[in-house]
Amino acid sequence: MVHNNNVKPEDYKEMLNIPRPGHADYTYQVKYGTRAASGGGRSSARETIGRVAAGGIAEKWLRERFGTEIVCWVSAGGEIEMPSDRIDWTRKEVDELGKLTLLKDPKTLSTTSSTTSSTTSSTTSSTTSSSSSSSSSGDTCSTATKTPTGGISELPPTDVAAYACETTNTCYMANGDVCENVPEEWYTNEAIPVRCPDAATCAKLATMVRHVKADHDSVGGVITCVCRNVPVGLGEPCFDKAEAMLAHAMLSIPATKGFEIGSGFAGTKLRGSQHNDPFIATTGKSDNSDKGEPHLLQTATNNAGGTLGGITSGQDIVFRVAIKPVSTIGRAQETSTFDGNAVTLEAKGRHDPFVLPRAVPIVEAMAALVLADLALIQLSRAGSMMVPTAGGGTAMATKNEISATVKLVNSKKRKR
Repeated sequence: MVHNNNVKPEDYKEMLNIPRPGHADYTYQVKYGTRAASGGGRSSARETIGRVAAGGIAEKWLRERFGTEIVCWVSAGGEIEMPSDRIDWTRKEVDELGKLTLLKDPKTLSTTSSTTSSTTSSTTSSTTSSSSSSSSSGDTCSTATKTPTGGISELPPTDVAAYACETTNTCYMANGDVCENVPEEWYTNEAIPVRCPDAATCAKLATMVRHVKADHDSVGGVITCVCRNVPVGLGEPCFDKAEAMLAHAMLSIPATKGFEIGSGFAGTKLRGSQHNDPFIATTGKSDNSDKGEPHLLQTATNNAGGTLGGITSGQDIVFRVAIKPVSTIGRAQETSTFDGNAVTLEAKGRHDPFVLPRAVPIVEAMAALVLADLALIQLSRAGSMMVPTAGGGTAMATKNEISATVKLVNSKKRKR
């Protein structure tokens, strides 16, 4: 049970008789004859808290049983995309590199008066001196000569630093350019968890979201997920293919509109000779290699995204989820009431302009639930116990082990 007293049902009064454009209000009302006008009920992302709780348990079991690791991050927002195609990010990197500290806007700062203390005057002189020195050396970032006593503006400044990544001790302009010589007094205690591990892209995304929020609008984006150390052999041949189950799970998350695995739609532009993933032998052999058992194979590339024929291949499972802009926005929209009368709707209250950072743990949780289900299904088969390999991964049992297990099962069957 999750207690929540931070609710404001009055924010939804305007929507009692108006189905929100892009929202499930209309379809729920037609299908069930009722709906949760305050917040959306089952169509709200609030319901995903149960998924995250269950996913945490599934992920722990996968990690302890197979060493499986699941990491997600925000790879795109609006038209802004990460320049790197790295997939070896860790959760620590996503959390730390993907969190920016907001800097004070010099335009909101007040100048120092002659009656201020010597300490303040000293700070001002130091800042001014630093700015003059920086300007003469060609640095256009620290040009402010005012005492930092103001706050954070609604929109980020464009001519001075707007963000700081305290993990790397680097400051960024609103456009993602690196900025030096930023006064310590500009730092604030406000942080934005964008969950994009490329700090420069983080700055661009944060700037875009601040502009979108000022316009009382919303924007969508893409989340990339990688699942590492997934056992070979999970998934079924037809309707319950591993990627089909993942797609089913991801598209069940509110606001999701797309799913692709591996090369996805971009792979359609390649030829088979370019897209095929050649097999290569692993460096280590299984403990039963002397009994004629084959090596576990890897692939030189991973355009398939970790599955072959709907069954996990042992390579990293890499997929992406598209999330649409939030439906409830403060901008005026011409729409209709449930009775068919034209009306203008402007949503009030608290509504996120960009929900992707909040969706990252949801995607991780749903991936864990799917992989745990598929692993348990495979383990339920006679002789399908996973065995460790010399390379540190997992593989299906050998023929001899399967034979021994089947004999054991048959010996315990009740005789007719």
